Amino acid sequence: MYQIRRATMSDTNLMYNLINKYADEGKLLHRTLNSIYENLQCFYIAESNGEVIGTVSLHILDKELAEVRSLTVSSNHFGMGIGSELVKVVVDETKKLGVKTLLSLTYQVEFFNKCGFKSIEKSSLPMPKIWRDCLHCSKYSNCDEIAMVIDVF
Repeated sequence: MYQIRRATMSDTNLMYNLINKYADEGKLLHRTLNSIYENLQCFYIAESNGEVIGTVSLHILDKELAEVRSLTVSSNHFGMGIGSELVKVVVDETKKLGVKTLLSLTYQVEFFNKCGFKSIEKSSLPMPKIWRDCLHCSKYSNCDEIAMVIDVF
C-alpha cells in the first residue's frame, strides 16, 4: 500500500535519486538538489513503508498554464496506478488554484492520453514558457518531447 502526500525536506535525497535515475536514462530532465529544495512546496510524493516510490511537481507558468514536472514511479511499483494517482493530484491542485490548462512535456504519450491529455504543437506554447524554461535545457535545439495538455475546467 502507498500514500500520496506533500514532499518534505526529509524526502529530498530520495526524490533526487529517483528523478535523476530516470534522467540518466533520458526519460526526463535532471534536477539538482538545490532545484528540489527551491521547489519543494510544488512536490508531491508517493510513499510506501517510508520509501519514496514516486514523485511529481506542479509548476505554475502563468495565470492560465501550469506544468506537470518530474513525474516518476519506482520500477518496482509499475502497474499499480501510482503514476495516474500522482497526475490526478496535480490536476486537482491545478483546478483548486484556478489555472485553466495543465501541460506535460513528455515521452510517455500513451500514459498521458489515458490521463486525459491531448497532444499539441510545441509552437503553440506561450513564448514565456519557451524562453524561461527551455532556453537553458540541453535538448533546446533538438527537443524531442511531446507537448500534451488537459483543460481542467
